[in-house]
Amino acid sequence: MVEESPGGDAPPGAGELEYRLRQQSVLADFGIEALRARDLDPLLQRAVELCADGMQSRYCKFLEGCPDRDKLIVRTGVGWRAGVVGQVEMRSDLGSPAGFAYQTGEPVISNHLENETRFRTPAFMADHQIRRAINVLVHAGGDRFGVLEVDSPDEGKFEAADLAFMQGFANLIGVAIERQQTEARLNDALVHQELLTREASHRVKNSLALVSAMLNLQMQEDDDPRISRLLGDAQARITAIAQAHDQLWRGDKVGIVQLDDLVGGIVAQLREQSAGHDIACDVVDIELSADAAIPIGLLVTELVTNAIKYAYGDETGPITVQITVADERMSIVVADRGIGLPADVEGKAASRTSLGMRMIHSLVRQLRGDIVFEDAGPGVRVCVTASPRY
Repeated sequence: MVEESPGGDAPPGAGELEYRLRQQSVLADFGIEALRARDLDPLLQRAVELCADGMQSRYCKFLEGCPDRDKLIVRTGVGWRAGVVGQVEMRSDLGSPAGFAYQTGEPVISNHLENETRFRTPAFMADHQIRRAINVLVHAGGDRFGVLEVDSPDEGKFEAADLAFMQGFANLIGVAIERQQTEARLNDALVHQELLTREASHRVKNSLALVSAMLNLQMQEDDDPRISRLLGDAQARITAIAQAHDQLWRGDKVGIVQLDDLVGGIVAQLREQSAGHDIACDVVDIELSADAAIPIGLLVTELVTNAIKYAYGDETGPITVQITVADERMSIVVADRGIGLPADVEGKAASRTSLGMRMIHSLVRQLRGDIVFEDAGPGVRVCVTASPRY
């Protein structure tokens, strides 16, 4: 639906050539903005501003289709009086230039709206004394999204060559909309996955807390000190894992744990369970994955539990936990000021006959580290140097 312009086959003059080059420059500028855009309304507003500039017209608008109501609404625009943009609606049938472009996908040029027999002129356009209009359809994701229209109250003619400029704008808008829709779907999927992950961690934490409570009840029911001690050890290990999962569902980042919060919570729990021991910790403030955090939490639990059991006999005393990081190597030090190393500690460490010692060495291997037992004079210092996967 394009009106023929006399002289359309004549070579362009200098003014015409400059005009087309200016349009190409405007279109290139909008292409950069379309690639960067993250919000649709500012993009559409910028589109009508630049499109009006490139067409040397005061009026431009973007009409969004509302298929459920057979309407086109003026979503953004430039040059229009107050009360048009965001409020004016028009029918999306074949009776208007914009409606025809929307329904058929064919571009429309009408250079004589006042004498037009093919279309009616919408009332708000007549109020602005619009004489000519050019319309192109905007597709997004294979669907009709809306119509980009440039209008003018001045004498003159929109040329068929102007359609290339307008269609370039429509194509860029459509690509930008498709990209934003795809990003929105991906974000929705990520948010859904994040919610599922948080919910799983929350349920694991609650389940472990229930198991810990059951072990505590069993400890109170059983008079055998050895059984109570074993149940207490198991409870401490379960609590360490529960602490990590508690952080996983509460944290800002899925699958990431704040190390100082995790170890601080474990130490606070152990301090509460072993009244009289002064357990302090100094832990570097870093984030790391749950795959690394859980073994570190379990390792600290085992080392501190050993110090509580063996460092002071029937007495109590201070225990310190320190974790530092340098050059991507982590240092974990648990120290006491108790009775010191037993004579055969190296043999016990090598044989790894106790469950606790086997767990300690297994966790150290998991963290790709080494462990050393040192005489702290007085007391024992256990030093682990590890390379966890952050």
